[in-house]
Amino acid sequence: VAQQKLSLVEAAAMINLSYRQAKRINRRFLSEGLAGLVHRTRGRPAANALDPALAARILQLRQDKYDDFNDTHFTEMLGEIEGISVSREKIRQLLRQAGIKPKRRRRPPRHRSRRERRSVVGIMMQWDGSPHRWFGPLQPPCCLLSAIDDADSRLLAALFAPAETAVAYMRLLEMVLRRHGAPLSVYQDRHSIHKRTDDHWSLEEQLAGVRYPTHLGRILAELSIRAISASSPQAKGRIERGFGTLQDRLIAELKLENITEIDQANRWLEEIFILRHNKRFAREPKKTGSSFRKISQTERYQKVAFAYEATVTNDNCVNLRGLIINIPPGPRRRSY
Repeated sequence: VAQQKLSLVEAAAMINLSYRQAKRINRRFLSEGLAGLVHRTRGRPAANALDPALAARILQLRQDKYDDFNDTHFTEMLGEIEGISVSREKIRQLLRQAGIKPKRRRRPPRHRSRRERRSVVGIMMQWDGSPHRWFGPLQPPCCLLSAIDDADSRLLAALFAPAETAVAYMRLLEMVLRRHGAPLSVYQDRHSIHKRTDDHWSLEEQLAGVRYPTHLGRILAELSIRAISASSPQAKGRIERGFGTLQDRLIAELKLENITEIDQANRWLEEIFILRHNKRFAREPKKTGSSFRKISQTERYQKVAFAYEATVTNDNCVNLRGLIINIPPGPRRRSY
């Protein structure tokens, strides 16, 4: 262009720039020579670059205090606890440049048909248990039981227990009933706690033409909560993915808080973690309102319990698996 062998319009098209930008570059070349072609920001620090001292502090925190946290979780804790506001992408770039690998490899999802969420909270609750070494590799494993609402993925209740038992599920159910009320249905796996897996029919069941449910199944039926059994783990994928998130975040936060006991962990879950988790991961349901049904304290006490059949003997006693219970006279009859 300077030798007048090519027009500026043609040169702009060849170097894939607009005509106005080509005019600016041509003007700088005529006045400064080849130096005018150098980008003006070369050698300058980026406007959004992290301060080196701040970057060093972030790396130190990641390697020491937050060594078990993933990138997103680490970014959130920096803002919430350390008062350092940095974007997640900037944290990711800083950690990768320092040679700190991501906590886990992200796999591309398989193609599955996702079941539509329920439109209103309280229509369906999903619950499950996850045995794991929640308190670190040096502590014995235990089980985390949690219940979420299908409409908004809100964590309704969660607790640690030594194992996945009927007692633990009753405690979890009582927490949900006390805080929110009874949902219309519950989505669960085919564990023997929820659904009988044996082929035995008692004489009473044969005469009635129906098999008696498990203790937990009977409680759900008495509370008018419909129990739906999932045919595969993928069918209740929302709570399964929720456990993946909890294993990623909860273990790191328990270590950060130096919590290694079940009772202490359950208090911390109820007072701090559930609120923080829902603030981050709960979503808005499609419709407002609630289908939860309020349950009184008396009804919770009477129905969320084990129930056994027993015969009262002539001396007004009940023998329940070796436990002798004396039945006192009542207001309407002296002998039972």
